[in-house]
Amino acid sequence: METTIRVDRAVTTLVNVFTVEPATQPKVLALLQEGIETMFRKMPGWISTNLLKSRDGKQVVVYSQWRDEKDIDAFRQDPQLKAYFQQFGALAKHEAFTCDVAYSLHA
Repeated sequence: METTIRVDRAVTTLVNVFTVEPATQPKVLALLQEGIETMFRKMPGWISTNLLKSRDGKQVVVYSQWRDEKDIDAFRQDPQLKAYFQQFGALAKHEAFTCDVAYSLHA
């Protein structure tokens, strides 16, 4: 499956926002990409992940789609990911939330 943004409760969206210093944005992006390719994509319920970087270098947004919130909870509790997530503590302030698409318009 690939990312599809539409009003549809068939997926749960997980949004992570990392606030970083511009000099560390590339490192945060590289760590995230490595995690997506080696760990996240193997997790039950994972559908897709997209990385967005702000042009001023101060934010990285992770837009992930999962089958449901219980898969996200299981992902967050996976012991192999604890050390991975700890790497971000020194690099960024982090905020995460789950959501549903409320509106979408396509050409």
